[in-house]
Amino acid sequence: MTVVKKILAIHTGGTISMSQNEKGEVVPNAQNPIAQQETIMEGRVQLHTDELFNLPSPHMTPVEMLKIKERIMAAEADGIDGVVVTHGTDTLEETAYFLDLTLPSTIPVVVTGAMRSSNQVGSDGLHNFQTAIEVAADDASRDNGVMVVMNDEIHTARYVTKTHTTNVATFRTPTFGPIGLVANGHPIYFQQLIQKTTCDIDHVIDHVYLIKAYAGMDTALFDCLDNDQTAGLVIEGLGAGNVPPVTLPAIQRLLDRHIPLVLVSRCYNGVAEDIYGYEGGGIGLRKMGVMLCQGLNGQKARIKLLVGLSAGMKGEQLEKFLSTAVS
Repeated sequence: MTVVKKILAIHTGGTISMSQNEKGEVVPNAQNPIAQQETIMEGRVQLHTDELFNLPSPHMTPVEMLKIKERIMAAEADGIDGVVVTHGTDTLEETAYFLDLTLPSTIPVVVTGAMRSSNQVGSDGLHNFQTAIEVAADDASRDNGVMVVMNDEIHTARYVTKTHTTNVATFRTPTFGPIGLVANGHPIYFQQLIQKTTCDIDHVIDHVYLIKAYAGMDTALFDCLDNDQTAGLVIEGLGAGNVPPVTLPAIQRLLDRHIPLVLVSRCYNGVAEDIYGYEGGGIGLRKMGVMLCQGLNGQKARIKLLVGLSAGMKGEQLEKFLSTAVS
C-alpha cells in the first residue's frame, strides 16, 4: 500500500514566481504561477500550498527568514511530512542556512528556485519545484538538514553557494560537491551530512555586518562601524585569513567595544586558518580576539553570527558555536 506524503510548499517569491514582460524585464506577478501548479505525483503526494511572501530575493531579510522557520515548525507540529520552500536565488543560500541553523525538525526541508522566469524559453522553475517535492517526500531525505535542490542536484544548505549570475547550474558546493542527485524523478544519495547542531531563536537582532578585505584597504569601513549600534562583524580576509596591517588599529577599537569579530576567507575554496605570523596575519588577529569561522563563506558566517547573537550567546559560547565546523 502506497503511503501518501503530505508536503507543504511555502512560496516566498523570486524569479521562480516572476514573468518576463513585453519590454523583456523580469518582474513579479500578481499571482505566483508556480503556486497554481498541481503536482504530478498524484497518489503519492498530497500538496499543501502557502503563499507566505511574494518578494524578490534581495528584499528578503532575517525577519522573513524567521517567519519561514516558524511556519515550518507549525507545519511539522500539524503532521506534515516534508516542506519545499520556493525562493529567489540571490539570497537563497542565506535563507537555507538560516533554516538549517534554527530548525530542530527532522522532516525533510528543501529550498529551491529558478534562474529563468516562468514564461522564458527553457524555464527551470517547474522542473526544480517538482524535483524538490520528490526529495521532500522521500524517507531517505530525513535528518539531512536543510537541502537545496536545483538542476537535479541535492546540496546541503551549509556549504552550497550561488556561483554564476544567470546559468541554471549556478548552485555548487565547493570542495565537497552535492550529497546526491535526482535521477528519473527519484533522489539518490552518495554522501551523508556530518552531525549538525541547531539553535532555536524567537527573534533576530539588527546591525550584524560583513566586510570584504582587499589590497590597499584602510580603516574607513571599520571606522563607520565603530559605534554602539554595531552588534557584530564578519571579515572576509585575504587568503587563509589575513588583513592589510593598516586596518589593525581600527579592528582593535571594535574589539575594545566588545563587538564580536569573525574572520573567514574570501577564497572560493578552503578554510580560514591562523597560519601567518606577519603583521595583519591570522595568528596576530586570533591573539587580538578575532574569532575564526571555518568552512563558511562570508554571507553564511554572518547568518551564523546573527543567529548566535540572537540566541544571547557571548564569549566562549559564541566562539565555540562559530568555530564548530559541523553546524
